[in-house]
Amino acid sequence: MTAAVPVARFSFARPRRGAVVLAILVAWLVLWLVLRGTQTLSLGAADLTGLHRRLNGLNDAIGESRDSNPVFLYFFNEIRLVVAEFATFVQALIAQPAFDRPVPLLGWLGVVAVVTWIAVVAGNWRVGVLAAVGFFFLGLQGLWQESMDTLALTLTAVVIALVFGIPLGIWAGLSDRFERFITPVLDFMQTMPTFVYLAPLTLFFLIGPASATIATLIYAAPPAIRLTAHGIRSVPRDTVEAGDSLGSTRWQTLTKVLLPSAKSTIVLGINQTVMAALAMVTIAALIDAPGLGKTVVKALQTLDVGTAFNAGLAIVVMAIVLDRVTTAASAKKRRTPRRLVAAGGVGAVVCAYLSFTYVWAAEFPDVEIGSTIAKAVADATDWVQTNLAPVTGAIKDAVTVVLIDPLQALLVESPWWLVVAVVVALSVVLGGVRAAIVSAVCLGLLVGTGLWQDSMTTLASTLVATVIVLLLAVVTGVWMGRSDRVDRILRPLLDAGQVMPAFVYLVPFLALFAATRFTAIVAAIVYAAPPAIKIVADGVRGVPATTVEAALASGSSAWQTITKVQLPMAKRALTLATNQGLIYVLSMVVVGGLVGAGALGYDVVAGFSQGQLYGKGLAAGLAIVLLGVLLDRLTQAAARRST
Repeated sequence: MTAAVPVARFSFARPRRGAVVLAILVAWLVLWLVLRGTQTLSLGAADLTGLHRRLNGLNDAIGESRDSNPVFLYFFNEIRLVVAEFATFVQALIAQPAFDRPVPLLGWLGVVAVVTWIAVVAGNWRVGVLAAVGFFFLGLQGLWQESMDTLALTLTAVVIALVFGIPLGIWAGLSDRFERFITPVLDFMQTMPTFVYLAPLTLFFLIGPASATIATLIYAAPPAIRLTAHGIRSVPRDTVEAGDSLGSTRWQTLTKVLLPSAKSTIVLGINQTVMAALAMVTIAALIDAPGLGKTVVKALQTLDVGTAFNAGLAIVVMAIVLDRVTTAASAKKRRTPRRLVAAGGVGAVVCAYLSFTYVWAAEFPDVEIGSTIAKAVADATDWVQTNLAPVTGAIKDAVTVVLIDPLQALLVESPWWLVVAVVVALSVVLGGVRAAIVSAVCLGLLVGTGLWQDSMTTLASTLVATVIVLLLAVVTGVWMGRSDRVDRILRPLLDAGQVMPAFVYLVPFLALFAATRFTAIVAAIVYAAPPAIKIVADGVRGVPATTVEAALASGSSAWQTITKVQLPMAKRALTLATNQGLIYVLSMVVVGGLVGAGALGYDVVAGFSQGQLYGKGLAAGLAIVLLGVLLDRLTQAAARRST
């Protein structure tokens, strides 16, 4: 009998994911040193590819057949006509002379009174005072008509978005099948940067207020659909079963149980729809939407920081008023006394009558402080650019030399196939095979747009800004997550930051850093930081207190508790913050094309203003979508794999 001889078993340790990623990056650097500058698919600013020419031809063909093709005659043109008529009607109410009158039906006094009354009814007298002061300030800025044009287009888009959005949200709340169908569509719509909506819509609806309104309502509808469905699905099952046991029909269950129970969530969806519409209306100035956005765009294009600031301030004031009124409506627990509501209603009617009858109540008084604000900001800008140039220049040069230029060189000067190979390999490691397939398809289509180099330049700016956003999010989010006092102080500021339209962020940094890509990157950082910080703070705060106490009891220092317990347990929040940071940054970086960021944002803007570049602008919009999908799918897949 022979003793069993143990067989040596060899096992190959699976390499850690971080080591594989590092190896891929090192290999990329080595190949870049060897192959840099070859097969980079460069394209001059005025050069066009075959795709761009075909899109130009498509635009021309559509223009020639717009009044003869049945699809346009009986579909697109009809939609444009209905939307344009509705927008014109709302403008006639509050913004533009109409009905053979030199002024709108409702003058400034009537608008201020009605808005104040609505704010009191929706919230309380404090919200009413805020609304009255805010709207009066718009007139004092010398921007009454521009503000009313912006408000009119916003209201038009919101009304149409809600007419379609709330029924779709109810359907999604009641039907699992429809929810599975609509959720990816909503994800896609909310992932796309605002710029992207504009180019394709102008192809079918022309440049003008109608296209701007349609783009706005498409952009603003998803929150209403999503939150309405969420509100209905959140109604306790016991409540629904109690209604069923009493013999309620499906209609009665919906109207008597589900909708009343989901009311606050639905109103919150309306709040999000209003804020999204306001943000989009200002950007839609690029396709000739009237209002404050147009003033900001013209000022940015001429680098008139004072005028841009004054108009941007008006957008912020309007955003704050609309946000406070709709937020108060969703959070309201006590009704405003009926006497106050009735008295306010009578006062609003009297003011509306006065503004309809008398010129002094229809046209805002010839008193304005807007020019003073603009001059003060222009003087401050000159002072900053004269006296702080060494400081701002040093910051800009340091970030540019250390971060932006090296990464941009790596992406832009690498052969296109090498970048594709590296991204696909990283996708396999971080997100799996499915993520790699999505990445490969997106990158392949990017090559097809003919804008590979501009896409890589935009991607470089996006990645640099996202890294800085994540650093800010981790530092500030951990601070907020560990301190209730810090959270109470910073959270309202972050909430306020999230209601501001993207354009507004460009103005102060244009004053500090002039028109460069660095300006767009800094504005993107500030724009994307609030949501990322809040997500990290909520993730850290969500770590069970018993786990933290156990770590402290075992002698862990604060640094060890953060790095060994709280951040690892908040990994899902960190990946979500990365996802949102990337999407917000990409959205803002392309808007930065207005202030010298170049690349895809510039291509889109040039496409709107120069007919021969229309096809290139349309392709740039598609490239932005592809970048957004790639980054979103990859980070989501990485998040799922890490949990």
